[in-house]
Amino acid sequence: MDTISAIATAQGTGGVAIVRVSGDRALEIAKDMFSRKGEYEPNVLYAGEIDCDAFRDFGMCVYFRAPRSFTGEDTVEFHCHGGTEIARGVLRATLKRGARLAERGEFTRRAFLSGKLSLSAAEGLGEMIAAQSLSQVRAGYQLLGEKLTNEGKRLQDLLKECLASVDADVDYPEEDLTEVSRAEIFKRLSVVEEGLKELLSRYSKGKKIKAGVHVALCGAPNAGKSSLLNALLGYDRAIVSSIAGTTRDSVEGTIEIGGVLFHLTDTAGLRESADEIEREGVRRAEAAIRAADVIVYLKSDGIPPAFPAGVPVITVRSKRDLGVKEDCDICLSSVTGEGLDELRAMLYERGFGVEQDGLYLMEERHYRAVEQALIAVQETMKEVSCGAFPELYAEHLKRAWAELGTLSGETATEEIITEIFSKFCVGK
Repeated sequence: MDTISAIATAQGTGGVAIVRVSGDRALEIAKDMFSRKGEYEPNVLYAGEIDCDAFRDFGMCVYFRAPRSFTGEDTVEFHCHGGTEIARGVLRATLKRGARLAERGEFTRRAFLSGKLSLSAAEGLGEMIAAQSLSQVRAGYQLLGEKLTNEGKRLQDLLKECLASVDADVDYPEEDLTEVSRAEIFKRLSVVEEGLKELLSRYSKGKKIKAGVHVALCGAPNAGKSSLLNALLGYDRAIVSSIAGTTRDSVEGTIEIGGVLFHLTDTAGLRESADEIEREGVRRAEAAIRAADVIVYLKSDGIPPAFPAGVPVITVRSKRDLGVKEDCDICLSSVTGEGLDELRAMLYERGFGVEQDGLYLMEERHYRAVEQALIAVQETMKEVSCGAFPELYAEHLKRAWAELGTLSGETATEEIITEIFSKFCVGK
């Protein structure tokens, strides 16, 4: 396989930049560019000069011998001074000496192809790199640690045992093993079914970890929605005035609670209006309410609106500093901050829930694979219960096994693999 090279650190000015080279010629390129004389011990960081042809830089070089490297190939890293032009100069020097510029995600793809990590682990690495919250970092690390792959393989092993029983029934019909094996198969499939349902149950929170929890702040005009948004954000994001109907459009902001992102939307006041612009604001407010994971309703005089079924609603009475109190979930003041911590805790509890140990399904492809595996398993269980011939439900077992194999990449198509690694940056 040819030798590839790319800048592995983020673009821009910084203290240190890293240029990574991977492939058969990596060490040869290092020896030609770096000032060290003699052999290169693996995993040792050497200090010296990097020859970039047009200039020299004092930096460091480290060699990772195959297969004990990230990619599983001979790999070299040049650690140079940070700065766009220095890193580019080091990169150009590696390309001049026989490397080619890496494609997006090619280093990680080579790690996958060499068996250093599974496909879902590679996706976990991508989640960690792209993470915008602590919860996404933690969930990505669980994938990187092969949690999902290992669970998928555990369930695949049970399916293989079922297939072995089917083969025995088909190959040795004179032994009359069918009744015994049916009971064993059904028992194993029940365990698989339970495991698949448990994985699917973790998708809802996985989506919220990745995309954040959407919160709609709603209520009548002048109920205190904009003041509450500003108080939660810690800065003035929305215009606040005593004039009812000041907010005509949805105003958004993001906060992190317990490591989870919460996207707050301050909506226009809900009321009938002859003003065309205000009516459009109310329409957008209603759309934000329908899309919300949790609704914060600021109570005021009048009948509250009907909210979507199944969406948690937190009723709030603001202006506590003015002595306003009413029966509601929380009575708070956006001016003094009283009750804001209680509201944050309630947003986390009702909008996200308790963060569970272990893994989450964050990718839709993971959810679809597990869902299809569950359908195939349940179809098998139905046919086993009906006393169908083993040959009839063997295909369902194989389909379930193959669907779970896409989690690790064992049975993933080239199209899926290419799409996943195309989301990575060039240096990763």
